[in-house]
Amino acid sequence: MIIKGLIPAFCSGETLRTQIEDRIARSREDSFDIWWLGQSGFLVQWNKQCLLFDPYLSDSLTKKYSGTEKPHARMGELVIQPYLLDKINIVTSSHNHTDHLDAETLQPLLKANPNLKFLIPEANRSFVCERVGCSFDFPLGLNDGDNLKIGPFEFFGVPAAHNTIERDDKGRCKFMGFVVKFGKWTIYHSGDTLLYDGMAATLAPFQVDVAFLPINGNDPSRGVAGNLNCSEAAGLGKAIDARLVIPHHYHMFEFNTAEPADFAKAADAIQQPYKILRLGETMSIS
Repeated sequence: MIIKGLIPAFCSGETLRTQIEDRIARSREDSFDIWWLGQSGFLVQWNKQCLLFDPYLSDSLTKKYSGTEKPHARMGELVIQPYLLDKINIVTSSHNHTDHLDAETLQPLLKANPNLKFLIPEANRSFVCERVGCSFDFPLGLNDGDNLKIGPFEFFGVPAAHNTIERDDKGRCKFMGFVVKFGKWTIYHSGDTLLYDGMAATLAPFQVDVAFLPINGNDPSRGVAGNLNCSEAAGLGKAIDARLVIPHHYHMFEFNTAEPADFAKAADAIQQPYKILRLGETMSIS
């Protein structure tokens, strides 16, 4: 059901679930599929394996901040209920903010996928387990500079600055991005981040094929930590020689968004290839 006033999803609900299952059934080693599920959530399917980055598939923040000075008014339609995503092998949380670590999303997702692997920054283990209600040893932890193989996917931890590179008392990053290698491809999900010294130098050697980068910017008046803006996201893609940039972190909450058309203009100006996905839309890379 489309709620009046919300940006409608390109594909949603049971229709999206059927599409995902069809792509899994017809998957090949020489291509992979990407869906944007809203905010920073992306589903990647390759060789019948599904990796879900940072899903936020509830209205928990809208309910939490209703009637406060910082309302989280939803802009886009909820693409899919998490319990419908029952073919997920790995899910990530890049940091502890609710739109990247949402109990109302993760709990039904874990129930629907009994063998699911859950990847987090190691620094966040205690917080994650308390919020999600899982056992302390259930999540798989990663630190920046380390790598971990989960099934056919190899993950590399890289720092994220949201707004700074914050570490715990053991020096472990609390905000992270994940570079992932599988088959002949490399993708990068930034989590939430600003630019920081050495960022491009850290990422460039990975030869990233697809970079998922936020574009909502950093406006202190919003009262929340910021991200890359449209020009910075396009520029970072160019600096690391990404074959494709897919923007995210927009059109979820009215107070904290950007326009993808502005990102397209910035990317066109420097000839950085990109793809803007609509809610629930998919694309294949081959």
